[in-house]
Amino acid sequence: LLKSFLSSQEKIMSQNSECQLYKYNSSFFLLKKDKASYFAQNFLLNELDDDHVAWLNFHSLADMPSIETLCLNLQIDKIGIENIFSESRRPKVEENNGYIFFNVISALPSQNSKDLLHKDQLTFFIAKNYLISLQSMDGNHFEDVRNRIEKDRGKIRSKKSDFLLFRSLEAIVDNYFEVLDNISEAMEGIHEKLHKSIDKSLLLKIELERRKLIELKKIASPMLDISIQLLGSESTLIDKSNHVYFNSLHHSCSHVVTEIESQKQILDGMANFYYAAQGQRMNEIMKVLTIVSSIFIPLTFIAGVYGMNFKYMPELAYKNGYYIVIGIMFLIGASLFAFFVSKGWLKKRDYTKQE
Repeated sequence: LLKSFLSSQEKIMSQNSECQLYKYNSSFFLLKKDKASYFAQNFLLNELDDDHVAWLNFHSLADMPSIETLCLNLQIDKIGIENIFSESRRPKVEENNGYIFFNVISALPSQNSKDLLHKDQLTFFIAKNYLISLQSMDGNHFEDVRNRIEKDRGKIRSKKSDFLLFRSLEAIVDNYFEVLDNISEAMEGIHEKLHKSIDKSLLLKIELERRKLIELKKIASPMLDISIQLLGSESTLIDKSNHVYFNSLHHSCSHVVTEIESQKQILDGMANFYYAAQGQRMNEIMKVLTIVSSIFIPLTFIAGVYGMNFKYMPELAYKNGYYIVIGIMFLIGASLFAFFVSKGWLKKRDYTKQE
């Protein structure tokens, strides 16, 4: 009963704090957590002013009516509202009267083996004195941004909402790098095992990491396009003094895409190495079988000759004919074996190790 009571209380608390509001300027900050319905009614009237930057972050899109009410109060058009709840097909920064909005996809390493990456679509609305970010699920994407606001690190408290947008997008790009680091660690483990044994499961692991990179590229490429559009925007909401930061964001996105291609090439090389090692192992097996056949072919010929049922065969009358033929067969087999050994054809080689 106690556990069920505590779990119900946790659910109530999570529902009551599905939104976070940060209000700050150079001298102070305020954090408020409440339901979406509260901010739908009070954000415009009681939380916005020209002396502070307001950052409202939604951890859930479950309360659709409250989100729609908030957007209508902020004079956001229906296209922008639909943009929140629909999957974005192509990256595009939409500029309207007094605000800019767009969608991006976040990515984190998945803890579930069935999913390649932990993904979430985020929608941003930026205006002169506020930034609204909406997540479809509770994901910790902006921990560094919150720490910067709360501990007054860097320039964030002295800047406007466009710099806050830069820091938020930078945090998402940092998550991309976290995914790349996770894939890189997995690749190192595969590389070590690949040079010790040729296990069938290694090829499946290589393909899994390769699929992660393909999915990450589908996520990171739109972010690269978004960074280009924000960098080239002539909107007054993006201050020209902050273009250097959005240029840095663009370079980070370009680096992510480049690193994805680089890691894909490494994985392709691992797969080629796997197939080459498998081919070499098959060649070794075929070589051994060929050598064994080469030794036994002349012996089989001799046994076949003296196994013929002719009535008159001179050698059949020899008293020690059997031992002579067996000796000759032994000498032929031993001579061929020694010849193959001298050529190094029976030496076992490990093609998974570099010489």
